[in-house]
Amino acid sequence: MHVFLETERLVLRPLTEADADHLFALDNDPDVMRFINGGKPTSRETLHTRTLPRLLHDHPCFGTRGYWAAEGKATATFLGWFEFRPLADHSPAVVELGYRLNRAAWGKGYAAEGARALIHKGFTDLGVERVTADTMAVNTRSRRVMEKAGLSFLRNFTGDWPDPIEGSEHGEVEYELTRTAWEQRR
Repeated sequence: MHVFLETERLVLRPLTEADADHLFALDNDPDVMRFINGGKPTSRETLHTRTLPRLLHDHPCFGTRGYWAAEGKATATFLGWFEFRPLADHSPAVVELGYRLNRAAWGKGYAAEGARALIHKGFTDLGVERVTADTMAVNTRSRRVMEKAGLSFLRNFTGDWPDPIEGSEHGEVEYELTRTAWEQRR
């Protein structure tokens, strides 16, 4: 197994096709998906035709993926995944940070721990200049993770929700962290 990044309690490794069952379970937990699609189930077909190709895509500017499986370091238990994906395939300048962890991993600080480690790696090893992350305005837990990871509120905006879900009427929020701001805080 290739390890992309380790923290005190996490191992981040590239996702593989072998993770399909874990991803299926994660995407079919209504609580996990509440702020993504309103908690609707994901079919195996959608997982294999849409989700896996996105998660397994290699980005030329990184020479690796933009999504990583998160496992507990002590147990090798699948906890979910992290996104640290360049917005342009051929430029590492701006990346999107994201995370999706199973409920058993919530409230333990894993999301902030993984996010901080990815941000550090991005600014020190990958040529990242700006990290961005967004969520629904009402997703206070995800917003708190962004803040704990060092991102600052940038703006409110209204996304195009083809199938609006509960809370989408309040819009979305974007957070960011620039390399300059990160270096000044260190």
